[in-house]
Order: sequence, then structure tokens, then C-alpha cells
Amino acid sequence: MPEVPAKPRRLLLLSVSAGAGHGRAAEALRVTAQTRYGVEALHLDVMDYVPAAFRALYTDFYLRLVEKFPALWAQLYRITDETPPDAALARLRRAVERLNTRRLHEAIAAFAPDAIICTHFLPAELLARAQSRGRLPCPVHVQVTDFDLHALWVVPQLAGYFAASDEVALRMRARGLAAERIHVTGIPIMPAFAAVADRATCAAAAGLDPQRPILLLMGGGAGVGALDQAAAGLLRIPADFQLVALAGRNEALLERLNALAAAHPGRLFPQGFTRTIERLMGCADLAIGKPGGLTTSECLALGLPLIVFAPIPGQEERNCDYLLENGAGLKAVDAIALEYRVHLLLQQPQRLARLRDNARALGRPDAAAAVLRQVLGDPAG
Repeated sequence: MPEVPAKPRRLLLLSVSAGAGHGRAAEALRVTAQTRYGVEALHLDVMDYVPAAFRALYTDFYLRLVEKFPALWAQLYRITDETPPDAALARLRRAVERLNTRRLHEAIAAFAPDAIICTHFLPAELLARAQSRGRLPCPVHVQVTDFDLHALWVVPQLAGYFAASDEVALRMRARGLAAERIHVTGIPIMPAFAAVADRATCAAAAGLDPQRPILLLMGGGAGVGALDQAAAGLLRIPADFQLVALAGRNEALLERLNALAAAHPGRLFPQGFTRTIERLMGCADLAIGKPGGLTTSECLALGLPLIVFAPIPGQEERNCDYLLENGAGLKAVDAIALEYRVHLLLQQPQRLARLRDNARALGRPDAAAAVLRQVLGDPAG
């Protein structure tokens, strides 16, 4: 009999806190690895191992850029997608990244993992180079966290590549990645999304009436976007519904939403950052927000239609396309379009039901386990 390789027992997850999605995917993998497979798993944010100036440039600057200058970000997204990996600018970028991430290699060596999964392209690029120089003995995998493939995610010679959809897998093959190492798993989300209580229970826990429509307005963990203005517009719709607005960690936004809620008792329910977002999504009839890869995957796992509002150019626009092409969401180009579409769906519950069915058909609530089955060498587990 051929020798069966030992399953990795020490799993390292590497993310980058440029937006919340990469970290959420890594956490989903960590929790699933520990609770379902009994694997010792550690999640490290690469930005915890770089100089403060590099962290500010890589994360804070990115967030400001996509919010304040989306057109400029769209150009950068396109340029970096079209730049060959051996171009002088690309080589310079990788050299700067290597110089600023030396402490990361020390942390990896201290943990001594049996396998590594990267939920961001930065550590994947760094570790691929380390492997090519014989400095890293364990296999490295990469999980793409959007329904699109940007060139920066194309890192050859890794042990495995995990795609959100069949199209992303096709794009991986078209860019030269080994077909036998590509797996269509979906994007990992927390196990809680596969075990959400029924709508009535979730609504009661949030102080909401399950007999009335529930809309969920989301701005991400950082509370990005003018959610208070969007909420004010939605509250002008002449229909009976409850609007839950999530301000994330944005205290100023939460204060403005609370002031607005005082003028609309029983209709607007502001909340700050929550660790049980799956319960709010579990009782919602419709979500409104930005289509990050993780948010999109969470909505699909629960069969929750999403009205995309002000997507970030590039990856979020591609995520939006995926929803629209599959009939699992709508797009609002501005506040007027948002009010129109929400009012339309409230008036046409049969159309909302079709969106819900289409979303549920695309959902992959067990994506984290699908990834780990490949990494741990347990395709039947």
C-alpha cells in the first residue's frame, strides 16, 4: 500500500487587516480546524509584524483611498492587475514588502506549522519566495476571498488554491496555475452561519417583530459609508418595516443613527459592532450594503438577498456582478435607486422570494470545512 502522509496537526492562518474580510476568513478556518478537526490552529495578522509606517500605508491608506477616492483606487486596481509579475514596479513592491515583514518569518518559525493557509496575497507571495529558497518546509495554500481573481493572487507553485466559484477557478487555470491544485470551495465563513436559529427566535433576541419585514443596513466592521443618510432615505419609504442599521465600531455614526431613531420609534434600530451578525442576518428579509467577499458569502449562506450600495471599484464590483448575474441581489447606483428598489421589493414579495431562493442555491455555508478537507488530506471527512 502507498504510504499515507500524516495529517497536519499544527495549522497556521495568515491574514492582512486591509479590510475585515481577510481576517474573518482566517478566523472561520481557525475555528473550524479546532472544533471540527481537533487541529492546533493559530491565526496571525501580518500587520502585527511590520513597522507602524508600513502598516499605516498598507491598511489605513487603503481604507481612506477606497472611501474618499474610489476612482483612483479603480485605476490602481486595474494597473496592478495588468502589471506583469517580472515588471520593475512589481519587483520593487515585493522587495519593500520583504524588508518590512522579517518579523513575520520569526513568528512562523516559532509556531513551526505543518501547513499554512493564506487569506491574503501578501503572505502567499512572501512564503512562496521563502519556499523557493528552501527556508520553509511546510505546504502553503491560498484562499481567494472574492468572486474575482486579481493578478496579485496568482502565486505559482503553492500547494493549493481555493476559489469562490467555478469562474474564479477557470481564471486561475487561465493564468497558469496548476489545475490539479485548484479547488472550488466557496469562501470560508464562521460555522455559526450553518446553524442559525429560526427567524422568530433571531428576531426576538434582537427585539424585533418577526411579523413585520426586517431590513438590515450594513456598513462593515468599521462602519464605512454614510449609513445615517441612507437610513434617513429608506425611512421615507411609505411602507411598514423595521430597519436595523449597523454602525460597526464607528461611534460617531452610531450617535447620529441613535438621534435619527429617536424620531422614528419602532422603525429604526441602530447597533454598534456585533459578534453575532448571523442572528441579525438570520431574521432579515433583505440586506443592504457593500458586497465584500465575506459579506456576500454570508448572505448567500443564509439565503439573504443583498441590495448592493456603493461598491468599492474592483473586487466589490466583481462580487456585485456575481450576485446580479445569478439573480441573488440588486444594485442601487445612488440613494434614489436604493429607495426605489427597496420599495419595489416590499411591494412585490414574490420577487423578493425569488431572490432569496437564488441566493440560497449559491450558498456554501460549509466552505471552511471544504478547504480544510483538502489541506488536512481528508477529502471524505
